[in-house]
Amino acid sequence: MVKQPTQSKQEIIITGFGGQGIVLAGRILGMAAALKDDKESTLVQSYGPESRGGACCAQVVISDDAIQYPYITTPDVLVCMSQAAYLKYYKSVTPEGFLLTDKDLVKPVSDRDCFSIPSTRMAEELGRKMMANIIMIGFTTAITQLVSKKAAEYAVTSSVPKGTEEMNTKAFNKGYDYGKSLLKGRAQKASGKKRANA
Repeated sequence: MVKQPTQSKQEIIITGFGGQGIVLAGRILGMAAALKDDKESTLVQSYGPESRGGACCAQVVISDDAIQYPYITTPDVLVCMSQAAYLKYYKSVTPEGFLLTDKDLVKPVSDRDCFSIPSTRMAEELGRKMMANIIMIGFTTAITQLVSKKAAEYAVTSSVPKGTEEMNTKAFNKGYDYGKSLLKGRAQKASGKKRANA
């Protein structure tokens, strides 16, 4: 069974390369927490030397209380959308934290448990590769429950260009449903193992 966040403060790093909408993804998470889930949130962003194609990172802190320091060294949740980002950060996640990756862009090099979704491929199937970040936000919401689904959907529709709300909501739900299905499959597998060992 997946452990859901219980502590009052959660630190999240979303990382990949420029052009993937990494900072927008971070902004959506923070906005969902602050505007609809009645929490505090901060966002710190950083880029490599080139914006498109270079390293990109969004650090989000979500807390029940006032946030004194917005920078993160040991994330509770790490979302990686490139191999370079994964290699840079995967060792920093807390032992009980969540590691989420784009299945086609990240090949894990450790046996640490991670949750993977082919977000870029799914976005291409929807006809918009640029929506991979929205699919990843849906997936992250389902797996980690950092923010409520309702809050995340509100933040998505408030953040995307006018006229694309419906398409982006569809992308979000695609990621969310994939995450819920993955958790259900893992739970069934775990209960099957328990029965087999009984």
